[in-house]
Amino acid sequence: MEFNDYIDYIKYEKKLSEETIKNYKYDLKQFNTYIKENNITDINKIKTKDIENYLKHLKNLNSKTISRKITSINNFFIFLLKEKRIDHNPCEFIDRPKLNKTLPDTLSEKEVESLLNIPLNTIYDYRNKAMLEILYGCGLRISELVNLTTRDVDFENAIIRCIGKGSKERITPINDYVIYYLKEYLERRPLLIKKETTDYLFLNNHGKKMTRQGFFKNLQKILKEKGITKYVSPHTLRHSFATHLLNGGADLRSVQILLGHSDISTTKIYTHISNEKVKKDYKNFHPRSNKE
Repeated sequence: MEFNDYIDYIKYEKKLSEETIKNYKYDLKQFNTYIKENNITDINKIKTKDIENYLKHLKNLNSKTISRKITSINNFFIFLLKEKRIDHNPCEFIDRPKLNKTLPDTLSEKEVESLLNIPLNTIYDYRNKAMLEILYGCGLRISELVNLTTRDVDFENAIIRCIGKGSKERITPINDYVIYYLKEYLERRPLLIKKETTDYLFLNNHGKKMTRQGFFKNLQKILKEKGITKYVSPHTLRHSFATHLLNGGADLRSVQILLGHSDISTTKIYTHISNEKVKKDYKNFHPRSNKE
């Protein structure tokens, strides 16, 4: 099928993130393999039933993943229809599975304090400390964090510039903790540089850009050392950042801007977390919340 033009379209015109493009490529390649195996060579002959059968063919996938695959296929056909390469969209009326709305995991303020309380002995401690302070202090995505360069930090104006989803630039304020520990790390950063210099802010032990996987591995090591058994990912700190802001009285619109959400409905999930805490506190502390 005609994937290359579509991938160029979402990469250069739609300017989707590398991760999103990677997902589209994977989903469409998987769909294409199924179509070929069923001897369909003409894209115009793909019927709605073929797509439904393909979705049934996918086993052991959750509703969120199935929904994403439907979106990938549907958007591909929308592109082909727009380009007049097909005369109908066979995916148009495919029903999406109902998504189970789950609240994102967060840490309490006490748990965050414990996680961030890292003894600073080695250059790696200073680096990890600075990265964690930025994740929690700025609410960055891990992809935004590892792609920061030394030019993106403006200490004078206390801001960080990062590139978010859709290649959109976002300016985020940084607090005194971030400023202090980032400066401490930057003083020691030259120790990580090997033969080749680089502008990336956070480096691994080979002197190259820290990867998402590398930082996740370091985070799991820190959690183990501190005896924190609950599952914590870099995104957990972003969720905690937003939740603690709202719990402290921050405006929802401000949190939306800080997180870089294009739609405020995405940010509203954090109000549900705050509401759950209110309900829990009411149940635990109001004298007449439970009738015995």
